[in-house]
Amino acid sequence: MRVGLTYDLRADYLAAGFSEEETAEFDQPETIDAIEGAIQALGHQTERIGNVRALVGRLAAGATWDLVFNIAEGLHGFGREAVIPALLEAYAIPSVFSDPLVMAVTLHKGLAKNVIRDKGILTPDFAVAETAAELSRITLPFPLFVKPVSEGTGKGVTTASKVRNHDELLTVGLELIKKYRQPVLVETFLPGREFTVGILGSGDQAKVMGAMEIILLANSDPEVYSYRNKEFCDDVVEYRLADDACAKDAMQTALDAYLALNCRDGGRVDLRCDGEGRPQFIEVNPLAGLHPEHSDLCILATKLGMPYLELIRTIVDSAIARADRP
Repeated sequence: MRVGLTYDLRADYLAAGFSEEETAEFDQPETIDAIEGAIQALGHQTERIGNVRALVGRLAAGATWDLVFNIAEGLHGFGREAVIPALLEAYAIPSVFSDPLVMAVTLHKGLAKNVIRDKGILTPDFAVAETAAELSRITLPFPLFVKPVSEGTGKGVTTASKVRNHDELLTVGLELIKKYRQPVLVETFLPGREFTVGILGSGDQAKVMGAMEIILLANSDPEVYSYRNKEFCDDVVEYRLADDACAKDAMQTALDAYLALNCRDGGRVDLRCDGEGRPQFIEVNPLAGLHPEHSDLCILATKLGMPYLELIRTIVDSAIARADRP
């Protein structure tokens, strides 16, 4: 099988003048090397395509592939993760991970939480705001948590994200709206344990890999899995496998959310517990990072004894099975 690889290299965007934070979701060369090596080890031919502009040029020139392994995050707008899947769908080229509709809905955390809430899955009460007036009308009880509505890798999340009164809500909310040029998600602050749950497969073949608890160390930003904590996770975060009753509840909630949003092939669901110890849905990442050593999904796989090759095999096999389905 001939497999194309689409991706955004962080170094390319840094060289073009974008900041470290703007490029935080993009990949390192070793990630592309690892994915390509694994796909080749599975017996497939690979071809590096690159970012969306490179893909457009290749498609216009008549190129095609049996499958595209896409990890490109995109740069602008709510649909940035959906652009490459949509292009490939238009050309009837199968790709790994979720379809463009799912990619767009899940990137907008407010829309994703609407789906989750309508399905009866626990998620914190929330509001989406993009003006001072809308922030002022929020009546949720404090403390609240404020973050950009469609960013990943903890972008926009700091210790200031936990707000305790209306003045803080207005100040932090407007700063984030201005900086990220998008609405903010405002939700009830959850004080309990935090988990990330890995899931592989699609539909009735989707299975939970396991749950990993995120333990913030003394030198971390307290109470929040912030941009800084994620960037310097080797020094400020401990990742621990969890299999107690609370973790099992988190795994079931994560699977329910993954299926409710129709995610495919693989992904990660983040959850946090409320004051009563109940895990609640925070967000889903249907395009989870795949750096062999630093991405949460891969850290979880390693702790579970799953080799990187097996992780990639499971994702690819799921995509192939969907493509072969009539």
